[in-house]
Amino acid sequence: MSALTWLLLTPLAGALVLLLLPPLHAWSRHLVGWLSLAISALTLLAAIWLVAGVAATGDLSTIALGLPWRVDALNVSLILLTAFIGATTAIFARPYMLHACAEGRIGPIRLRTFHSLYQVFMLTMLVALTTDNLGVLWVAVEGATLATVLLVSLYRTPEAIEAAWKYFILCGVGIALALFGAVLTYFAAQHVLADPESGLTWSLLHAAAGDLEPAVMRLAFVFLLVGYGTKVGLVPMHQWLPDAHSEGPTPMSAVLSGLLLNIALYALVRLKMLVDGSLAATAAPHLAGQLMMGFGLVSFLVAALFLHRQRDIKRLFSYSSIEHMGLMTFAFGLGGALATFGALLHMLVHSLTKSAIFITVGHATQIAGTQRIDQIRGLIRTQPAVGWGLLLGVTAIAGFPPFGIFTSEFLLLNATMQTAPWLSLALLVGLAIAFAGLFRHLQPMVYGTPPTGQAPVTANMLPVAVHLGLVIWLGLAMPALLAGWLEGAVLMVTGTALP
Repeated sequence: MSALTWLLLTPLAGALVLLLLPPLHAWSRHLVGWLSLAISALTLLAAIWLVAGVAATGDLSTIALGLPWRVDALNVSLILLTAFIGATTAIFARPYMLHACAEGRIGPIRLRTFHSLYQVFMLTMLVALTTDNLGVLWVAVEGATLATVLLVSLYRTPEAIEAAWKYFILCGVGIALALFGAVLTYFAAQHVLADPESGLTWSLLHAAAGDLEPAVMRLAFVFLLVGYGTKVGLVPMHQWLPDAHSEGPTPMSAVLSGLLLNIALYALVRLKMLVDGSLAATAAPHLAGQLMMGFGLVSFLVAALFLHRQRDIKRLFSYSSIEHMGLMTFAFGLGGALATFGALLHMLVHSLTKSAIFITVGHATQIAGTQRIDQIRGLIRTQPAVGWGLLLGVTAIAGFPPFGIFTSEFLLLNATMQTAPWLSLALLVGLAIAFAGLFRHLQPMVYGTPPTGQAPVTANMLPVAVHLGLVIWLGLAMPALLAGWLEGAVLMVTGTALP
């Protein structure tokens, strides 16, 4: 079998094996976590195998399992990132969910269900990244939605059930709108492609984008932007995201912010490329980009303001995710080689940093016994590794050098000053507001006086150290292979090369 087949079948088979394990024996509670970790490690190895093949031979377009698949410069780094964060989060999830089971928050059956759904979640994201079919992309994003609903409601508290229903309703409506956008895209392709049945194959649509009906594609992109934008967490379709983060298990928050939001934005970028091609000869060739800029900038500024109002630590960092996804959406809408390169780099470093932060937050809430910010105090005294992890993670996500987010935000600001200088002030103000919102909460959590009864916990900070180490590395120097992929992606998305 090919590397791509292994990549997709490993989490699928793993989910089935985990689901069939007997849940009532004490040994199975430990076994499911180790099995999930092993499956995630095998998925990462398959991703490395696939990426190595693409690096050696170039883009991959193939038919596997009866469907078209494509791996190119735009998604190859995201495939590796998804498998990597899936594996490192599984390292954290194994003891964390055992602790939740020991506390009585979940039973053995729900422990097994969590690990099985975790693999289903990883499968849907990998399918979304590798498919060359817009219909399969939609199905994969919908599958991720359903898996996330079950994960958010895992604790079965009234708040968790409410958050899951809100997630299901809002994202269900959003994904339905995205489906209508895909149907309109298929309709536009019927008079262009020689084989009408291939009207949802992205590579064929991209090659014929200049012949697609502009009026239909404009309408399609409005539905697609609202639909997939709901999954990205763009304002005002963002209301599900803070609740899902605060009520679901922390490992789910790590992959939700670190990976799922990326997948939805990746889908939008693919679709924007089709719309840009169809509108190139019209009076409004940049309509798709302008819509993305508007939604992105509003999301960025609103989320930055809401950081100041949060009382729950997981909601705090969920609004940070909305802020950064808004910034990336704005950058992709702005267009141009420099902005697109900065946005692609920001996708990578934000995912690594935010997943590291949520892993640290999981340990911090175990130490404090609550998610309330005003009761999480003095982490650097109680457990220095967790305190330093949170401090460095927030420093990174706030855009301090030498972390990679500083590099990507600097590139985005530079591109804005070149292309739309009147918006530079809005970006600077938003970054300053976000910085203040994060650090006003961070200082007492890290350096405050620990409350009585706060004690250290067994914490595995290895994933945090690895993630933040990679973010520093990408801020100081970029591997030539990754730089080549990003430059190739820039050329594919914008049609222009970096200067």
